[in-house]
Amino acid sequence: MGNRGMEDLIPLINRLHDGLSNVGQSCSLHLPQIAVVGGQSAGKSSVLENFVGRDLLPRGSGIVTRRPLILQLLSADTEYGEFFHCKGKKFTDFDEIRKEIESETCRLTGPNKAISPVPINLRIHSPNVLNLTLVDLPGITKVPVGDQPADIEYQIRDMIMQYICKENCLILAVTPANTDLANSDALKLAKDVDPQGQRTISVITKLDLMDEGTDAREILENRLLPLRRGYIGVVNRNQKDIDGKKDIQAALQAEKKFFLSHPAYKHMAERMGTLYLQRILNQQLTNHIQDTLPAFRSHLHSQLLALDKEYRQYSSDDTASRTKTLLQLVQRLAVDFEKLIEGSGDKVDTVNLSGGARINRIFHERFPFELVKIESDERKLRQEINYAIRNIHGVRTGMFTPDLAFEAMVKRAITRLKGPCIKCIEMVGQELLTTVYQCINKLSSFPQLRDETERIVTNEIREQETKCREQVLLLIDIQLSYINTNHEDFIGFNNSQQVHSQSNNTTVAGMTGSQVIQKGWLTISNIGIMKGGAREYWFILSAESLSWFKDDEEKEKKYMLPLDNLKLRDVEKGFMSSKFVFAIFNTELRNVYKDYKCLELACNSHEELDSWKASLLRAGVYPEKVGVDGQENGPPDTFTDPQLERQVETIRNLLDSYMSIIHKTIRDLMPKTIMHFMVNSVKEFISSELLAQLYALGECSALMDESPEQQQHRVEVLRKHAALKEALAVIGEISTSTCSTPLPPPVNSSWIQLTSSNSAIDSVTGVKPVIRGHAPPVPQMPHTGPRVSPDSFQKLTGQHSRATTSVPRRQPPAIPSVK
Repeated sequence: MGNRGMEDLIPLINRLHDGLSNVGQSCSLHLPQIAVVGGQSAGKSSVLENFVGRDLLPRGSGIVTRRPLILQLLSADTEYGEFFHCKGKKFTDFDEIRKEIESETCRLTGPNKAISPVPINLRIHSPNVLNLTLVDLPGITKVPVGDQPADIEYQIRDMIMQYICKENCLILAVTPANTDLANSDALKLAKDVDPQGQRTISVITKLDLMDEGTDAREILENRLLPLRRGYIGVVNRNQKDIDGKKDIQAALQAEKKFFLSHPAYKHMAERMGTLYLQRILNQQLTNHIQDTLPAFRSHLHSQLLALDKEYRQYSSDDTASRTKTLLQLVQRLAVDFEKLIEGSGDKVDTVNLSGGARINRIFHERFPFELVKIESDERKLRQEINYAIRNIHGVRTGMFTPDLAFEAMVKRAITRLKGPCIKCIEMVGQELLTTVYQCINKLSSFPQLRDETERIVTNEIREQETKCREQVLLLIDIQLSYINTNHEDFIGFNNSQQVHSQSNNTTVAGMTGSQVIQKGWLTISNIGIMKGGAREYWFILSAESLSWFKDDEEKEKKYMLPLDNLKLRDVEKGFMSSKFVFAIFNTELRNVYKDYKCLELACNSHEELDSWKASLLRAGVYPEKVGVDGQENGPPDTFTDPQLERQVETIRNLLDSYMSIIHKTIRDLMPKTIMHFMVNSVKEFISSELLAQLYALGECSALMDESPEQQQHRVEVLRKHAALKEALAVIGEISTSTCSTPLPPPVNSSWIQLTSSNSAIDSVTGVKPVIRGHAPPVPQMPHTGPRVSPDSFQKLTGQHSRATTSVPRRQPPAIPSVK
């Protein structure tokens, strides 16, 4: 049997197969196996049956093996088979094993030649086998039959590659002797994944079916087409023997007699045959297992360490452990919420804004935009000032501009700020809820805890939102209580005739004309199909112009649109469109782009739409009906009284000056108030008071009841941990004091690569290697003498193979004899 200590490794590896088979994908380790690869009818199934000594595999024409069969052979006192999908059932009748393989194959693939990569696991216990683990794979085919898809060849190759590409898989390449070995698909596939030949063992079948007068001696001696591990010849039962129910033991005796009596093989009969192949495979497999054990053990240790934390958490389920878990979850919730609000470098979302970033956008983009939207159009505003002045004067004609009209208009404008302020508070409250839900979703393993936490935190946010609303309304009432006309930024009545607001044509909010406010992709959506249709461009907004380029490299500028007299208008979203659209137009009814009166620009999200609107506001492009120059909706009402007209203009300028102070104050105080009353308060509540309120419910144990999914996860973690510990214990039983059989030295196997170009030439004979019964082609040599006939050349090559005086033979590498 060879090295007995090494052979004892294989039963332990089979125990590892069983111990890890139910662990799942995360622990699916590539345990050492021997994959049997070959074409259809190459004799793969016969080789496997010879190993077992029984007829147990399906037979027939065409593709018979349609699912991978993982065959574990275990030496035992009794003989029976076990299927992984039929646990606990022992098959003593091998005809039933064959029928079970056929039925299990048809269960997934159907009866009409389809294939499936899902393996069938079969274990054979027998006193007549050596400890081997083999994988029988579907035969390589090129022509689809039955229900097979047109790419059946590639599907089978992919399936084979899934097994043989693993570094710890030995490849048993089976090739019939009556085919061209140089074109063996099995050897080509093995060469692709094992170019050094360290994992490939070639088996030559059907030696007894070669044409009379031909043999594979030089092949089996590893001289003609060398491989690192050489070749092993076997003789299987032919179809006549199978039909005649010839016993496998008798077939093995006939195989032994064939090699001993054949003149070309008798000198190496002890290194040929199924029994020798079994011993070689067992030896190579044990060597391979020995080599891979250190990395295997390390892999198991790393997985066990990764599970240790969860295992300690799940191994106990008493009240103390539940309380500890509750405390940890609440602490993690507080940390996660704070990171989302304050920002963190951990797991940064690069797709969408979230948490504090969205609240910041509300403060500095959405809220200023809402403030601008509430301003009345110029005609209506001047009309209101006119009525206020005339109502204050009553029946008298006023000679001076009344203070009361100014104060009434200021209070009216301040009161209208309540709407945008309340809306800002509501938007921040909604963002806080969204952020909290995002954090609470991590408590989904404990449904009751998640629901109670959501209820408590939601109530706290609503309470703080109410307090914040009251405080903001108080701030506005404070502004209404006293109109401070002595403010240092207020122009006063003396300067009211001067134009207070700077023209939008120069600079906006202290920005220089070249300062870039925003960049991004926008689609010009209102260009007709005849003119190219809607197209996406790279837009750049500055304080003076809106430019767009072909792409974001900003090399090819398409157009530059000045911002003079431009206004902004909302455009309804189309029925079939997923874009968000706004329009830019000229208040003087001029074309803004070519022959277009307006430019409709589309972006991909509502967030982008709000961002562009806010940026246009900063650049001085106001929404429709929100102008500061009085020219958008036509001229204001003409007043027949020039004095009244001057008074309206005075109050209009004073109102602009004072409201700019109020807007600046509100824009500054709103974020501070909301942060104090809502954001910081909720953050403090979650970190310091949430746990106390959960304990106050008096049902801490019930809160930690797991969901069915979490219970299943607990069971899986405990099962994985136990399986990994058992696997490490099994490896601990393996003795590493045994010696491995050294790997044969490398050989030149480039002939496999050359087969695709049909030019594999042997360096000794100078001819293409053929092991069929046909004469090899005559080599084309540049000479002028008579050509050699094929028959004469065959005699010459035959004499060459037997000659020892003229051309010295290359000696095959020593093959260790396994007894």
